[in-house]
Amino acid sequence: MRNYKSLILLIVVSFISISCFEDNDDNQITGSSINDFVWKGMNLVYLYKDNVPNLANDAFTSNEAYANYLNGFSSPEDLFESLIYQRETVDRFSWIVDDYIALEQQLSGITASNGMEFKLFLQPNSNTQLIGIVTMVLPNSSASANGLTRGDIFNGINGTPLSIDNYMSLLSSNAYTLNLATYNDNGTSTTTDDTVVSRNENVSLTKAQYTENPIFATNIFNIGGQNVGYLMYNGFTANFDTQLNDAFATFKSSNVQHLVLDLRYNSGGSVNSAILLSSMITGQFTGDVFSTEQWNSEFQAAFENEDPELLISRFVNNDDGSNLNSLNLQKVYVIALESSASASELVINALDPYINVIHIGENTAGKYQASTTLYDSPDFSRQGANPSHSYAMQPLIFKSLNKVGRTDYSDGLTPDIQISESYLDLGAIGDENETLLATALADIQNPTAKLSPIKSEKEASLILFKDSNSFKPFRDDMYVDKKLPINLSN
Repeated sequence: MRNYKSLILLIVVSFISISCFEDNDDNQITGSSINDFVWKGMNLVYLYKDNVPNLANDAFTSNEAYANYLNGFSSPEDLFESLIYQRETVDRFSWIVDDYIALEQQLSGITASNGMEFKLFLQPNSNTQLIGIVTMVLPNSSASANGLTRGDIFNGINGTPLSIDNYMSLLSSNAYTLNLATYNDNGTSTTTDDTVVSRNENVSLTKAQYTENPIFATNIFNIGGQNVGYLMYNGFTANFDTQLNDAFATFKSSNVQHLVLDLRYNSGGSVNSAILLSSMITGQFTGDVFSTEQWNSEFQAAFENEDPELLISRFVNNDDGSNLNSLNLQKVYVIALESSASASELVINALDPYINVIHIGENTAGKYQASTTLYDSPDFSRQGANPSHSYAMQPLIFKSLNKVGRTDYSDGLTPDIQISESYLDLGAIGDENETLLATALADIQNPTAKLSPIKSEKEASLILFKDSNSFKPFRDDMYVDKKLPINLSN
């Protein structure tokens, strides 16, 4: 079994010799030391290195040329961005941060949160005014303590109407008051006369350090005499792998014959957690290929020369020696929307060659690449990080392929049953009448019937603008910790 136990990518010092130049201090180069870290890290592991001329090993003819290049950027962020390959279409997910402590916390499930997840929409008949709809309320948070519920609508913050110009500043504050509203369709089937009416009701929210348990909801339904397990899983967070296995122990002891896996708001996380989850859903494929990796040409060749097995992830039957509670299913229902990304998509894609994966919802985000954290240290690990700054990078390092080679799904994974949430009638998460869950249960009860999408009586043509994930600096991630072979070299 391959070792993915933490976030740090350990890169051997001998392999760093592929960089063209020695450290700046050794040559008295005046280029920024942080910029030097950025270039050398990207030159080493960036997935799309082969497509970026300035990352070539022979890009600069001398130390002076290299120093002049580094000094041509006003900030590490500018240099980093200049090295990204096709930001809008190919690499939408690499990033650099100036506070790696915050990065580490979020990847461990710790954020500053008031417990409200939401989506922002354009108000009817407006191109500038916004409304927010609460999609989820986290337990033991400010939002839950103050009575906010899924489906609540708000149109202002602190008495200021929400708009495309002010939403970021208003909703980024540590404390604010939501101004609640009601959506009024005026009793017609068209949206041209729809309005949003203020309720003169407010909810005050305060952000605090919050550790989110990604296992948001579980349930077991009896549908036509068969037990159906339901799991809403909101993040592939390694710290909660044991609790995930416990949830599957309950499913197993209850003899569930079907599983509905709800990933609608899951934007990704640990690859190892994705392997564990998929192995709990199945169990009959231990040792078979879960996914394979494709790195930049230098690393790909190095792995293939050292040991091609290092490029393969396999289904497992234990987590550090603890047996997995596997269900041995031949079919799984997965609820996934546009906000479902990276490790969520990995689970769908990796399971698809083995069992019948019924994807209910929308096209997913389209992230098939994994990343890792690089620190400014001799081997890019956390240990020995430069104490003079807290910059770190999270570049894409490999593409993930399933057993039959499927990857590059930049437009997302296409659903088998296409249906969106009814945002004006969301229903309760885990309730058998909630639109997306009801769709899965209906198909389980009568899979041979032509399923008519279950929708609310009237769904307004709401135009999505942003969701609360856009406020998170490190989102849509699929990360690994991979120790490279000790003798990698050019």
